[in-house]
Amino acid sequence: MERVLPIQKKEALSGAFFWLTAFYAVYCGRPGDFLRPLGFIPLAKITGLLTLLSLVSAAGRTPRRFKDLPKEASYLLVIILLLFAGSFLSPVWRGGAFATTLDFAKVYVAWVLTFLLITTLTRLRRIIFLQSASVALVSFVALVKGHSVPRLDGVIGGFYSNPNDMAFAIVLSFPFCLAFFLSAKGGVRKALWCFGMLAMGVALMLTASRAGFIDLVIAGAVCLWHFGVKGKRLYLIVGTAFLGCVLLLVAGKTLMRRFAAISSDEVTTQQEDTAHESFEERKLLMFRALDAIVHYPILGVGAGDFVVYSGLWKEVHASYLQIAADGGIPVLLLYLMFFLRGFANLRKLSKRKGLDSETTLFVGALKGSLIGFVVGACFAPEAYQFFPYFTVCYTSVFLAMDQERTEAEVPAISLLPAARRRFAQA
Repeated sequence: MERVLPIQKKEALSGAFFWLTAFYAVYCGRPGDFLRPLGFIPLAKITGLLTLLSLVSAAGRTPRRFKDLPKEASYLLVIILLLFAGSFLSPVWRGGAFATTLDFAKVYVAWVLTFLLITTLTRLRRIIFLQSASVALVSFVALVKGHSVPRLDGVIGGFYSNPNDMAFAIVLSFPFCLAFFLSAKGGVRKALWCFGMLAMGVALMLTASRAGFIDLVIAGAVCLWHFGVKGKRLYLIVGTAFLGCVLLLVAGKTLMRRFAAISSDEVTTQQEDTAHESFEERKLLMFRALDAIVHYPILGVGAGDFVVYSGLWKEVHASYLQIAADGGIPVLLLYLMFFLRGFANLRKLSKRKGLDSETTLFVGALKGSLIGFVVGACFAPEAYQFFPYFTVCYTSVFLAMDQERTEAEVPAISLLPAARRRFAQA
């Protein structure tokens, strides 16, 4: 019986994909901080605009269409629309809320274009590689430029300038680096990934971020379960335990002091004093965030405006309180639903049979990154950082590719007319 082959979809526009990769490279890699002449060029705005134009030009010509966008894309869009509405009605600072929302809205453009354009594992690997390698490079440069700067504060620009944000970016990208290390061919590539992960580990310790360290422990435990226990690579567990102890001893002194200052009644050093004050200040900010939610439960005080509302000019160190205070309870619910969709995607992928080894590796890395985020978000103001949204997008793309592969493998007999199908089955 003649087999009917499925129609092959052509690869999406290469020009649009180029500008998408440029946007990822600029956002994740901060090239303006490495090459001084680029620092005078608004690369983020340029690549963001060109990515938007690419999205418009690619409409209707990509293998996937806008109607194929998953629910999580709709949740993200509604979040942004509600933040815009809240900015126009902000009781604090309308201009600032609008500017913050407009900047955050770029993540939706990148999110949609990523889902529409990436239909092959090669392209998805390239995007994840850009994020992972960029964070590893940024960590190394931060160590070189700021080895004597307390907590690497302000060594790199953008969201990397804050030690807690930098630690968060490192943890969210670390599982991908580990997946690339395990899938790398050849000793040189494996050595480069080892060096990159070591630089990331040292940089995280030097940031002395308590939230980042907790985040790392959670994400690391998930990765070790998938890669070490389930993947039967027990050497990873032994190696991670050894290197973790070494890093704590060599570069984790400030971090340990900051942890000790949380419950210490007697403060003995200036660093511990600062850490204890920071802990007390964060408790006060949480109460101020709850006050903002009670008084402005529908649209919040405006994106980014809690900094002003708090009276301390600082963010509340909990992403869930941050997004609820800025955008209101409806935005918080959509925010939670958005990330729950990421876990639902991973659960569906985990139940699939016949996944290749590389896909299995990255599914485990995505799970480690996503679990690390939802736990770390309890201790850090990361509601507007793009990395967590990218992670959910990767899960959506993986699931879409798997479903398309399954549809392409439908037996040819199912494509025949019903009468001929009954005859062939007789």
